[in-house]
Amino acid sequence: MDQAKNFIAISLLGLACALVLAANSFAGDKVGTVINLSGPLFAKRADGTSRVLSRNSIIEEGDIVITEKGTYGRIKFTDNSEMTLRPYTQIRISNYKFNETKPQEDSAVYDLAKGGLRAVTGLVGKRGNKDSYKVNTLTGTIGIRGTTYDAALCTNNCGSLAPGLYVQVLDGAIHVTNGGGSQNFTAGQFGFTPGFQQPPVILPQNPGIQFTPPPSFSSTTGSGKGTAGGSPGNVDCQVR
Repeated sequence: MDQAKNFIAISLLGLACALVLAANSFAGDKVGTVINLSGPLFAKRADGTSRVLSRNSIIEEGDIVITEKGTYGRIKFTDNSEMTLRPYTQIRISNYKFNETKPQEDSAVYDLAKGGLRAVTGLVGKRGNKDSYKVNTLTGTIGIRGTTYDAALCTNNCGSLAPGLYVQVLDGAIHVTNGGGSQNFTAGQFGFTPGFQQPPVILPQNPGIQFTPPPSFSSTTGSGKGTAGGSPGNVDCQVR
């Protein structure tokens, strides 16, 4: 009888371990943590499952992070970079690798499907391969050189703004590249990329992009330095 009980216990333990391993096989590696949040935030895994995120929730490689109406969500990544997502944003953490002892393996590749963000870059892109940081969009790819910048992808839903990718550099420099060419943008400059085969261009002034997270967000995303200002008629570009 005791042998039978032991056999059942060992079998159940083995089954439990197998279930844990199976569940973990669908999960990606931890890449960051939610540190500020103002509304509903979700993550969809590669296997199609979704989870509701809250402050201190873990972000994994492969997650598609989604914000809803009124939601700003700020993520701190393991390389000490930060990304604050605007409302109505959808972005995938496509390829993220950071190991303090292996800078040659650095990678931070994101796919922005809609919406916008403010990024404060960390160690990825500042050491090892400088092109290891990329934000892919329908109209172009953003690369960095140690930077704080805004990006907004408009698709016929940004008021009077024409569809396309808008960028603003707050510190450092970025470059936007697509099938039409490449353009560098430095601190204080605004840019626009209307389509993948049309080259990025420098705009003479803010076309109407604002970034206004709640005051509770830290100074890196909510200070005067970090706010994309403009005339009173500007709109907060939110892709729906």
